[in-house]
Amino acid sequence: MTRYFLTDIGTLLGRSLRHIGRSPDTIITTAVTPIAMMLLFVYVLGGAIETGGQGDYVDYLLPGILLITIASGIAYTAYRIFLDMKGGLFERFQSMPIARSAVLWAHVLTSVVANLISLVVVILVALVMGFRSSASVLDWLAVAGILFLFTLGLTWLAVVPGLTASSVEGASAFSYPLIFLPFISSAFVPTDSMPGPVRAFAEHQPVTSVVNVIRDLLGNQALGDDLWVALAWCLGLVVVAYVFAMSVYRSKIA
Repeated sequence: MTRYFLTDIGTLLGRSLRHIGRSPDTIITTAVTPIAMMLLFVYVLGGAIETGGQGDYVDYLLPGILLITIASGIAYTAYRIFLDMKGGLFERFQSMPIARSAVLWAHVLTSVVANLISLVVVILVALVMGFRSSASVLDWLAVAGILFLFTLGLTWLAVVPGLTASSVEGASAFSYPLIFLPFISSAFVPTDSMPGPVRAFAEHQPVTSVVNVIRDLLGNQALGDDLWVALAWCLGLVVVAYVFAMSVYRSKIA
């Protein structure tokens, strides 16, 4: 750690953001899959899905689609870290008077910014499809905070395969299970309709609590225990993923 930790992060963050600016197809590709899912479920399958009187299906569906967008985006974080690792960039930075962890923080914050843009694109498409929200400004800020924590936790998790993978495919493939996790949650259908064992898993995994809180906030509904469960999952994921990623990073550069 150096005295100029934040300055180091800012400089490296600028480098990473310039790379994103030169390849906007990254953000477009990240948003395409969630948007395609949203179109499919709303216009093809939505008419056959009962949501228990929780409004239009696009309103019910959007929180889960937002989490899938984040899961899609973090694959690029692992990919970019893998390229820097294999290209020897980490070794070159070691010879410079900068904070060692600043390199990872720059990648993580770049992922947060890129995912934010993708999330805005998905929400705009949802508005065109008929999504409407009665949420207040504070509710939207709370949604943004939860999505930020969720993105931060998953991004630190993505650092690990980026550092340890032996191929590009291996670096990005870890995100596939995360993309499909919302399918076994309350993201697409209420958990009441699921058989016993599946329902038990769906109701006790992090996606369900996060989706339920975002849905309640966007619908201006009273928040229940899901708020504290979602915050506990998100904060726990951030802490555990950060510690694990830094441990792997130290062993790689030792």
